[in-house]
Amino acid sequence: MTGKTAGIWRSRLYAGSVFHRRLRPRRHELRYGVFYMLLDLDELDGLDRGLAGFAHNRFAPVSFHDRDHGGGDGRPLRQWIENQLQRAGLTVRGGRVELLTMPRIFGYAFNPLSIWFCRDGSDRLIAVLYEVRNTFGDRHCYLFPVAPGDTHIDQRCDKAFYVSPFMAVEGEYRFRLMEPGARFSLTIRESDGEGTLLTASFAGEAKSLSASGLAGMLLRYPLLTLKVVAGIHWEALKLLAKGLRFRSRPAPPASPVTVIAPGFRR
Repeated sequence: MTGKTAGIWRSRLYAGSVFHRRLRPRRHELRYGVFYMLLDLDELDGLDRGLAGFAHNRFAPVSFHDRDHGGGDGRPLRQWIENQLQRAGLTVRGGRVELLTMPRIFGYAFNPLSIWFCRDGSDRLIAVLYEVRNTFGDRHCYLFPVAPGDTHIDQRCDKAFYVSPFMAVEGEYRFRLMEPGARFSLTIRESDGEGTLLTASFAGEAKSLSASGLAGMLLRYPLLTLKVVAGIHWEALKLLAKGLRFRSRPAPPASPVTVIAPGFRR
C-alpha cells in the first residue's frame, strides 16, 4: 500500500514555532522555529522509494527510523500501536495511523514530543498518543481515546514521567489540539497544586511533501534536531543562573504507556 494518489502524498510537512512559558518559581520564556513531518505509516516504504532526500530505516539527509519510536526495538510501528490500542479496548480496523514527529537530520534525532493520530476504517479519529522523551534517554507515552465528533480536542491526565530536571513528577497535563489539516496547533498546560506552572505550544502551517519542499526545510532549519538538544541545554543553563535547582530523577513508570480512561477530563 503506497498511500499515493495522483502524485500526492497524504504525509506532509508542518513549519512553525514552538513557544514555552514557565511561570514559577521564576518566569522564563523561549521561542524557536521548527518543522515536523506528519507521516502516514502506510506510506513509509513508498516515501523511501519515491521521495528524494528521504529514507526509511537507512541514512539520508532526512530519514525516519522505526527504532526512534514505539517500543524502541525497530519492530514495525503499525504492529506496536495496534497492540497499545488493543490494551485500551480500541482498534483501527485497517484505518490510517499518522505520526507527527521531527525526522532524523543527517542521521541524528531527538524528539521531546511526537504525536500519533489513530483512525478507524471510516477515517474517524479514535485515539491520540503522546510520546514523550527526556534527554536522559527515557520515553513514556500517554494514550487517550477520542470521543466521536471531537475536532478541537481537550484532554488531561496526571503527570507520570520525569521530563525536566527542574520539575517534579506531580500535578497534571492538559492537552488542547486540533486535528492536522491546513494548520496544526497544540497547547500543553502543566499544573500543580498552586495552579499553572508551564505552558508549551506549537503552531504551524501544512506544506506538501516533495523533494523540493524537504530541501527547503533543511535550508530553513539546518541541523534541526541537534539545535533542539543544544537549545534544551542552553535554556537549562539559564534556569540554573536564575536560581532553580535540579529535582531528583525517579525511575520511569513500570509500564511504557499510560492508558487514559474515557471521560477522564474536567
